[in-house]
Amino acid sequence: MKIGILSRNANLYSTRRLVESCLKHGHQVEVIDHLKCNILIEEEHPRIYYVDHYLEGFDAIIPRIGASVTFYGTAVVRQFEMMGVFTAVKSRGLADSRDKLRSLQLLTKSGIGLPKTVFTNYSKNVESIIESAGGVPIVIKLLEGTQGLGVVLADTKKAATSVLEAFNGLKARVIVQEFIEESGGADIRAFVVDGKVVGAMKRQGKQGEFRSNLHRGGSSHIIELSEAEEKAAIRSAKALNLGVAGVDMLQSSRGPLVLEVNSSPGLEGIEHATRLDIADEIIKFIERNAKK
Repeated sequence: MKIGILSRNANLYSTRRLVESCLKHGHQVEVIDHLKCNILIEEEHPRIYYVDHYLEGFDAIIPRIGASVTFYGTAVVRQFEMMGVFTAVKSRGLADSRDKLRSLQLLTKSGIGLPKTVFTNYSKNVESIIESAGGVPIVIKLLEGTQGLGVVLADTKKAATSVLEAFNGLKARVIVQEFIEESGGADIRAFVVDGKVVGAMKRQGKQGEFRSNLHRGGSSHIIELSEAEEKAAIRSAKALNLGVAGVDMLQSSRGPLVLEVNSSPGLEGIEHATRLDIADEIIKFIERNAKK
């Protein structure tokens, strides 16, 4: 098969591992910078012009789209879909997962457990927002934040009010969520491929840090999911129509609570923590589903 990997940097760990796995399985592979793709919209003849040639003959693509270029990256994935190319992550799922509010709405519609969450349009009634999220401490997140950036823990009503008023003044859209104290600054990342959990790790925030992101100095180790956690991860990926997904969850007294579903989850952390070949699972998924 001929497989394209949509990535802006061929040297990134995830991109390199996917290329290695493609070659190991005997496939032809090309790394494509999606920002250098020109989309040609013609009646019954959709095409993509890349650098100095048309992209043709691809059986499948693996989108690795950064959050900052979601709009154009999604358009490129959609164009490949129109060309009849199988994609490991569908354009609709990619777009939905990047819209934090919409993704939470889709998850709750599917009956998946979530922390209490509040979103408003710059409401000045800050006190009612805090109470609706269960009272302090609360977590305040920028809708556009990634890797733990734009996430604030406000442990007093005064602090929460100040942060919300500041964000409102900047016209920055935020969501407010209850703080799950029993999670102890840790979360779970379950890696789902083709409706199956192929690896899971527990990430622990560093001392004094409630965010568990590895990019912020957290640590990780392999974990065996409970039945409820595994079901929540699989149902979350399905709710957002994602063939490949990283599902982030908190362990709480009322069961697993999903925080976020990532449509371009990194491979480095999960492969190092679990010692599993996750890239290989993605290529096998493509082999099962793409035209040969």
